[in-house]
Amino acid sequence: APVRQVSGLAEQLEEQLFHLYGLHNDLIQEKLQELAEVMERVEQAEAELRQVCRTVEAAYRDLCL
Repeated sequence: APVRQVSGLAEQLEEQLFHLYGLHNDLIQEKLQELAEVMERVEQAEAELRQVCRTVEAAYRDLCL
């Protein structure tokens, strides 16, 4: 009967949506992990730059004084 067909289609749709949601969720988790790794590398680069700046400052002071 039509009601059973609609009910069956609704169930199929629900299963597909759950599946898509799961895939989407995994992708989001993956991207967040990548972002965290990139941010970590940026922080390391900033720390190295600060060190270089301090070294240049010290050298400049030594030359000028």
